[in-house]
Amino acid sequence: MSNAFKDKIVVVTGGSRGIGRGIALAFAREGAQTVLVASSADNLKSASAAIVAADGLEPLTIATDLRELASCEQVFATVSERFGRCDVLINNAGATKAGGFLEQPDAVWLDGFALKFFGCVRLTRLFWPLLRAAEGHVVNIGGGAARTPDTTFLIGGAVNAAMGNFSKGLSKLGRREGVNVNVINPGMTQTERVLELHQQRAATLGTTPEKLQAELLAKQGLRRIGQPEDVAALAVFLCSAPARHIIGAAISVDGGSTPGYS
Repeated sequence: MSNAFKDKIVVVTGGSRGIGRGIALAFAREGAQTVLVASSADNLKSASAAIVAADGLEPLTIATDLRELASCEQVFATVSERFGRCDVLINNAGATKAGGFLEQPDAVWLDGFALKFFGCVRLTRLFWPLLRAAEGHVVNIGGGAARTPDTTFLIGGAVNAAMGNFSKGLSKLGRREGVNVNVINPGMTQTERVLELHQQRAATLGTTPEKLQAELLAKQGLRRIGQPEDVAALAVFLCSAPARHIIGAAISVDGGSTPGYS
């Protein structure tokens, strides 16, 4: 463990599982005091235990539903009262559903934007004064569908694209005010979330999740599926001093599967 982030407060939404948990663990290993936000108290307890077992500082955990403005305000108030600062905000929460376009009603679209997009917007707005005071960092975790649309993942692609546009615009304000804003677009990564998406897509396409994953890996020319630590390593780097001149970037961590130059 190093102390690169000693005395730094790092807030990670969706921090109880998958990529968010991997990011929180990586920051904790660098000495940060992490704050994990997620909807499941049980999953948060498990993530906290994993961080402590890795010799990280015990995280502050907040179980709440970030679809609601009041919940976002609760997160900000808790962090502000407990620590009085925020150095890094990782907006990772989100669970947009896969499936056929004609079978997805308004409620599913609204739910997808409520958590991932509006949760990101609201928390960033709330934490901005603390981030500005700390000359901190915002890293928004989008997804490869922002650049490579998929007919069975239209909600996720639309939400991720909106998050990318929001982040790019916000980075210009951040450049003036000393807050560094970037986006990471993970590709297919080995998480519970990806397994759920495979199950949803497979049901739409009339196949099995295992067969679908094998076909996707072959189609994308990947030798391995991504791991949460692949994304976590980049998140930590983007919030470190050597990355200070990387501003408003959207970086793919997808094994090179994104087609085209972008």
